[in-house]
Amino acid sequence: MSENSTFDAVVLKELNKPLELIKGIQFPALKSGQTLIKIFYAGLCHSQVMEARGHRGKDPYLPHMLGHEGTGEVVAVGDGVTKVAPGDYVVMTWIKGTGQEAGGCCYAGPSGETINSGGVTTFGEYAVVSENRLVRKPDGIPFDLGVLLGCALPTGAGIVLNDIKPAKGAKIAVIGLGGIGISALLAATTFDPTVLIAVDIEQSKLDLAREFGATHVFHASKDDWEAEILALTDGKGVDHAVEATGLAEMIERSFNVIRPGGGELVFASHPKAGDMIRLDPFELIKGKKIRGSWGGSSKPDRDLEILADLFRKGHLPLERLLSNTYTLHTINEALEDLENRKIIRALIKINEPPADAA
Repeated sequence: MSENSTFDAVVLKELNKPLELIKGIQFPALKSGQTLIKIFYAGLCHSQVMEARGHRGKDPYLPHMLGHEGTGEVVAVGDGVTKVAPGDYVVMTWIKGTGQEAGGCCYAGPSGETINSGGVTTFGEYAVVSENRLVRKPDGIPFDLGVLLGCALPTGAGIVLNDIKPAKGAKIAVIGLGGIGISALLAATTFDPTVLIAVDIEQSKLDLAREFGATHVFHASKDDWEAEILALTDGKGVDHAVEATGLAEMIERSFNVIRPGGGELVFASHPKAGDMIRLDPFELIKGKKIRGSWGGSSKPDRDLEILADLFRKGHLPLERLLSNTYTLHTINEALEDLENRKIIRALIKINEPPADAA
C-alpha cells in the first residue's frame, strides 16, 4: 500500500509523559470505509495538549495515536469508498462529513503490541482514516495552510458563520486568541461589526487581532476587561461573545459581558474534565443566552470550500496563524510551546508534498 512495509508515528503511551516516536508500525488491511493517507502536514491544537496531559480524565485507549487535522494524499481505499480515490489530495478533519463512518483502527507495533487510533489521526507518516473525515483539498490552498481547515477554521469561523450569524453592525467580543479565537475574529470582520473586541493574555496576539480588524483589545490580566466592554456598550454588553480560552472561569466572565434581552455567548473551549461553570440564573431569565458549539456546527463538505473562498479573496490570512514548524521528532517541543502560549498553532511537517502538487 506504500513504498514501505512499515511507517513511523507519534504515540501517547502514558498520560502526562512525553509522546513517543514509534518506528516500524505495520500497515493494517483496510476495512470497508477506510482509507490510507500519506500525511504531508498536521496541525497541533490544545485538544492534543489536553489529551497528553490527562486533562480529559481517564484514557481507556492507551497507547494511541493523536492528531485530528492535516493534509495528505490518498494512497489506497477500502471497500465502498467513493468520496475519494488514490491520488486525491485531501484535508483530514475530526468533524464528520459525508461518507462512511468506519470507526477507529488498531495497528500492530514493532513488537506486535496493539496501538489504537480513532477515525482520524495525523501524527504519523501514514494513517488509516475514515472516509467521512476527509474532504478533497480546495484549489488554491497550500498543503501547510490547509491543516487549518481541519479544526481551527471550521470551528472558530464556523461559530460566526453558522452559529452566531451576526447582523451587520453588531457588537462582538472574542475572548481567547488561539487558533479558534483568531479564526472567529477573522470571520467576524466580514460582517462589518461596529465594535469588535479581542481579549487575551498575550500582547502579541492582541497586536495581531488589532491588525486583523479588532476595534478594541484588552489584556486579560492587566485590564478590567469586563468593565471596559460594558463601558464601550453603554453598560449593556455586546450582542455576541465567542469564548475560546479553555477555562471555566473565562466562560463565566464572558457571560457577564453579553447584553440582556438576546445577547449570546457561544463557547468552543474545552475546560479540564470535572470543571464546572456557575451562572446567575436571573441573567438567563433576563434573556441572556449561552451555548457550546461542536465544531462550529460546520459541515466540512460544504464549509471548507466557503472558507477556502474567503482565503482566496484575502479575508483569511492563514499564514499568520501558523507560528512555528516542527517535525515528528520535535513534536513534544510543539506541545510545550502551545501549552505555554508561545504560539497560536503548531505546524508539523511530516512528508514533503510532490513538487507539482496543486
